[in-house]
Amino acid sequence: MRDGTRLGFILLLTPLVLWLTLLIFIPHVDMFLVSLRERVGVGQYDTSLANYHTFLTEPLYLWTFLRTAVMSVVATVITLLIAFPVSYYIAKIAKGRLQSTLFLMCLIPFYVSELVRTFGWMILLRETGIVSNLLQWAGLADQPVEMLYNDAAIMIGLVYTSMLFMVVPLVTTLESLDDAVIEAGYDLGGNAWSVTREIVIPHAAPGIVSGSIVVFMLSLGNYLTPTMLGGKDSLWFTELIYSQFIVRFNWELGAAFGFMLLFLSSIIVWGMLKLTGQTLEKTMG
Repeated sequence: MRDGTRLGFILLLTPLVLWLTLLIFIPHVDMFLVSLRERVGVGQYDTSLANYHTFLTEPLYLWTFLRTAVMSVVATVITLLIAFPVSYYIAKIAKGRLQSTLFLMCLIPFYVSELVRTFGWMILLRETGIVSNLLQWAGLADQPVEMLYNDAAIMIGLVYTSMLFMVVPLVTTLESLDDAVIEAGYDLGGNAWSVTREIVIPHAAPGIVSGSIVVFMLSLGNYLTPTMLGGKDSLWFTELIYSQFIVRFNWELGAAFGFMLLFLSSIIVWGMLKLTGQTLEKTMG
């Protein structure tokens, strides 16, 4: 029986091990080796850290990463501010069919691909789009308004794309909060703000942190939304990686950019965990 249990465990674990090994570990090792190559001639390479040195010494690359990281943090904060009251209403106020309907409404936009959703925002925000026509009809603008190809359009797209990934962990965490604890807070003289600050937010902290990590990583690594809504001059770090791989055929520098993105984003996430006093085990749990 013990041998059968062990065999079953191995069979269940095999797909996960193969997936991690073949699709994550081996490609990452290969890309890391590529990033350590320096082209010295036609088909000739040396092993060095020149590509990483290029990233650290070129102001444009550093500025692009800093800009991408800051905008990703801002998108995460905005997403949290919007998703928290929505999640609280779904988890603690809405009941029965209304709760299911509201959660489904958050899920419906993800029935279509990110490309289609981004095209939808382009239709809304373009110069001849619905928003521009409404502003003219209301007398708030006397000519067509172009709302695409700027940081505001990028931010709208990032928040919209990431909303579900903030709502789900928040709803899951808030549902585990006993209503009696909230009622006790009011019975002891608390108001809506104090109860939220002292009871709701501390209880929802793991959901807040896990949702923020997912949204931040999705925003930082997003390519489609910044490119389509921000235009060719949006200066997003993933565009630099794409340019090195596809446009310039400089796989060595592109691989180095990819690993710097992974390394620096991991540092930011680690700092977020330390700042909030959370651990990865507690957050993922």
